[in-house]
Amino acid sequence: MKLESSAFKSNELIPAKYTCDGKDISPPLLWDEIPIGTQTIALIVDDPDAPGRIFVHWLVYNIPNTTHQLTEHTPTVKTLPNGAVQGKNDFGKFGYGGPCPPSGIHRYFFKLYALDKSLDLATGATKNQILAAMEGHILASAELIGRYQRQS
Repeated sequence: MKLESSAFKSNELIPAKYTCDGKDISPPLLWDEIPIGTQTIALIVDDPDAPGRIFVHWLVYNIPNTTHQLTEHTPTVKTLPNGAVQGKNDFGKFGYGGPCPPSGIHRYFFKLYALDKSLDLATGATKNQILAAMEGHILASAELIGRYQRQS
């Protein structure tokens, strides 16, 4: 499975437009080579360089297997038009919350999972709830890493 963005390449800088220094909208994401048997897709975006803990920026689950992208500026609503469900990020909101590191350069991991079932979770699920529900149901995964440092 492959995950990419037209906004930035793996291990490159995320444009400010997609951060708290810009419009704070989600970047476009595209994926392909989804394995046979995939029922739904899940996306987890987090920052392992955040002070004290891994900071969660975006959670989307039950993305239909016929979907191959999340568009730029994906709405920050509980349920997307395609039926995908968004969890609550560590900003306490539904949908995408862009990079906003307090200091230095941080890495942002965009992790995509192909699952053999729908997750039986309500809207607003946490990363830990999603990970627990996915356990034993991951057919494949892909990762895209972006980096960002606040503009001074």
